[in-house]
Amino acid sequence: MEATKKILELNAFDMSSDKGLSPETANLVRRRKETFGPTSMLFYERPLNLVKGEGVWLHDADGTRYLDAYNNVPSVGHCHPRVADAVARQIGTLNTHTRYLYSNIYTYAERLLGTMPDAVANIVFTCTGSESADFSLRVARAVTGGTGFIVTDNAYHGNTSAVTEISPSSASAEPRPPYVFLIPAPDTYREAPGSVGRRLAEDVRTAIMSMETKGIRFAGFIADSIFSSDGVFPGEPGFLKETQEAVHAAGGVYIADEVQPGFCRTGEQTWGFARHGLVPDMVVMGKPMGNGYPMGGVAIKPDLLQAFGSKSGYFNTFGGNPVAAAAGLAVLDVLKDEGLQQNSFDTGNYLRAGIRSASTDGDCVGDVRGAGLYIGVDIVKDRQTREPDRVAAEKIVNGMRDRNILIGIAGGHGNVLKIRPPLCFTRAHADIFLDGFKGALADAS
Repeated sequence: MEATKKILELNAFDMSSDKGLSPETANLVRRRKETFGPTSMLFYERPLNLVKGEGVWLHDADGTRYLDAYNNVPSVGHCHPRVADAVARQIGTLNTHTRYLYSNIYTYAERLLGTMPDAVANIVFTCTGSESADFSLRVARAVTGGTGFIVTDNAYHGNTSAVTEISPSSASAEPRPPYVFLIPAPDTYREAPGSVGRRLAEDVRTAIMSMETKGIRFAGFIADSIFSSDGVFPGEPGFLKETQEAVHAAGGVYIADEVQPGFCRTGEQTWGFARHGLVPDMVVMGKPMGNGYPMGGVAIKPDLLQAFGSKSGYFNTFGGNPVAAAAGLAVLDVLKDEGLQQNSFDTGNYLRAGIRSASTDGDCVGDVRGAGLYIGVDIVKDRQTREPDRVAAEKIVNGMRDRNILIGIAGGHGNVLKIRPPLCFTRAHADIFLDGFKGALADAS
């Protein structure tokens, strides 16, 4: 198999070469290297120089229009006018830190919590998903007295120091701390049908027992409910329930990371965890909340927040500021008024069926899976062996880019096409996608 790939290595531009780039783009790459240094990455063999976004479209400086089938940050569409107007009005009226009273944040909190299970009745606002995940780890340690966490072996949850420790797909070369235990992700393609949930729960129990033998107290389990960085594995609804039961039986907390699958992306429900009938102890949120305006949050059971607050204080200067609240409210309005959850469900089904149909002639598409408008396409060297094929996956991604369609890559072997468009992506856009996909697939075969 291909060697495991870190998240920054996937679909990355070679920053050492400007071959094939226009003078303007080459100059921007040079300026980026000089100012950002060696750690800043770009996508695709030829990076994009973007100047405008609208809906599902991104516009390059050379006039090329790209169909965006990758970005979940602008969840309701690039530069949605209702979100942009709400932000502009609020920033021209009031924007300050969070130690004052202003009503729109409470309206937002009430509406957002109204989408959660009744038991998850409080919320703490942050500015990013990384901050949210970091806060959830602090709470878990405080309420359990433990330090041990279990995560899947190619997970990504953010980039603070603490969250990088539970993000094995990050670019960190630091050794994994002894209190972080990795287990295999639920590979619904390569595992026996119906065995995924049972195996995952058993791996969690085994990890907890291993902690105990090493004198480490179990604090919690955190999972992105669609296992996006692991390769996009939504699985059958309900398969995570046994894992949550195992976590609770051992006195740990279950943290649902909804930065990727949340806010209607999976189509069936508002939240990815809801597909499995779960009531998490904490729900981590981030990027899609503000459609590009930086905001995050942790929805939490009140008893956990009370227990944490009795030991520790928490204050976030900008988390839940008035402009963030205005952006968040506008996103909720658009999701409801434009029927984007139903669109995600319907268009996602249509797109997956189209990808399967387009893949019948080749041997490199091993599996097409997903929920709503989050789709993973497993590219393999052979359908019988199911061996991952990173090289072919990269060819397809760049072949799509050459056809003015943007997608990404996921998975520990860098072989899973990640298709995750804004939720206003329709069947008409899917047809454009499928036409390009057929061509890119043919060129890569």
